[in-house]
Amino acid sequence: MESLGLFLVFWYGILHALGADHLTAIADFSIGKDKRKTILITVLFALGHGSMLFIFAKILETYYIPETILGYGDIISSTVILTMGFYLLYMVATNKIHLQKHIHENKEHIHIYFGKEHSHDSTTTSSFTIGALMGIGGVRGMLVTLGAIQGQTVNMDMILAFTAGVMLVFVGFGGVILYINQNLLKNKQNIRRIFATTGAISVIVGAGMFFN
Repeated sequence: MESLGLFLVFWYGILHALGADHLTAIADFSIGKDKRKTILITVLFALGHGSMLFIFAKILETYYIPETILGYGDIISSTVILTMGFYLLYMVATNKIHLQKHIHENKEHIHIYFGKEHSHDSTTTSSFTIGALMGIGGVRGMLVTLGAIQGQTVNMDMILAFTAGVMLVFVGFGGVILYINQNLLKNKQNIRRIFATTGAISVIVGAGMFFN
């Protein structure tokens, strides 16, 4: 594919990633995480997103899928966003978000965790899965998929260009979340406010997608 075409796919990846549903999902999973996890979550989310879109693009090259069937992808995406939003609001309402501070190598470290005990979760690995599920919802509006429907071969260069555009936005937005994590989540009151706000936004965005 020509360089101009790849640039257009890359640019579309940027525009696609700027959707409220994608940014909301990133916020839901990376809020309260440390630097390493925040970066890993955004990267895995982008990779899962691009992988799923590639799979559907290849399927659409061979098989015709009615528009009504593709529309179920939006339902899946909105369900993911709604579920995460209600989950965060539930954790805030039941006071199950906890703050733990300790000094390590003369530096203060803050750990935010859900439930009774601080434990290592699988959020970083599940972010790839959530990115893939969100990718199903982006099938109808994706430039790569439209190219497949029109008979244009979808190759790995197109997917890499699209994923690079998506990752650029996700990692940049992850930097914003990281700033919040490192500078605003310093006490229990701020934690409750920010998690409640994130959960409420997630519910609003998910409901808007679901009933649109």
